[in-house]
Amino acid sequence: MACSAIKTAVIGYGFSAQTFHIPFITSLKEFELTAISTTKQQQLQEDWPLIQHFDSAEALITSSNAELVIITAPNDVHFQLAKVALENGKHVIIEKPFVTKVEDGEVLIALAKEKGLMLSIYHNRRWDGDFLTVKKMIDEKRFGELKHFESHFDRFRPVVRERWKEQAADGGGILFDLGSHLLDQSITLFGLPDAITADCRVTRKGSNNVDYFHLLLHYSTHLVVLHGDMISASENKRFTIKGTGGSYEKLGIDPQEQYLVSGVMPVNEDWSAESPSQYGNFYDEQSCTPVPTVKGCYQEYYHQVAKAIRQGATCPVKAEDALLNIKLIELAIESSRLGKKIQLKDTV
Repeated sequence: MACSAIKTAVIGYGFSAQTFHIPFITSLKEFELTAISTTKQQQLQEDWPLIQHFDSAEALITSSNAELVIITAPNDVHFQLAKVALENGKHVIIEKPFVTKVEDGEVLIALAKEKGLMLSIYHNRRWDGDFLTVKKMIDEKRFGELKHFESHFDRFRPVVRERWKEQAADGGGILFDLGSHLLDQSITLFGLPDAITADCRVTRKGSNNVDYFHLLLHYSTHLVVLHGDMISASENKRFTIKGTGGSYEKLGIDPQEQYLVSGVMPVNEDWSAESPSQYGNFYDEQSCTPVPTVKGCYQEYYHQVAKAIRQGATCPVKAEDALLNIKLIELAIESSRLGKKIQLKDTV
């Protein structure tokens, strides 16, 4: 017998909700979009006239018929909104980053366990095509003994914008925004490092939070370099991986976000395919070989969410795993402040 669609509500109606969540909720049979909360009531009425509309997140949580609530509000209210949702018996997805303070994440994890509810964080870039390609190559031992793993998420925004991600003092800045993606991918591949060394800076005029980070994650057999800044006008240097068997270079950003912004709906397996001109290259002593990029699949996150809610399967991104990400962000900030390497054995 087929399971009924999961009644789903979205808090917020900005870029994240419209790009990364609603297209999947409305195209996958496992879900039914039932409510949205936003101050953009006129736009919401025009776009979604047949669902429930709320002008506050709290009203949506307490009055809608949703089983699952997706929180796409600013980072500094993730904790409070998720807490209210869990207390009201809702499964919860929080747009990354999980929270802005480790202790808040611990409270939410305990509450979700107490209530028997799913709490998951939307680290969608575990399903980037280039990341899946890199993971496959590592699993296949393509690099021999891995020695150097470098991952960038750079942008060219030299002028500070009037948006909460660039203005917020609590949870704003690219370390929480872009760095959380890179840290999550690294932890997924390698687990926690032995130590971290970080340089986190405010580089742009008028910026009040981190807009440049350079992180070194120290492992016993290799080094991971994670970098992000807002002053890179050239094409993004996405991955550089080196080992005794060869190296891999990949430029550009996974195209799923671009496709979703342009209106492409994730309704078939080929929707996310990358052009061969965007493939990365593998180098050894004798050759340079293009490596076809595995098809990205953000929809897989939601397929697994549905199984977690309806069948009791493991959720795709556990809150406990996402909390490790926040712990590393806190340690990166501390390492940068102190100007020294921090060992994790006594801190995590």
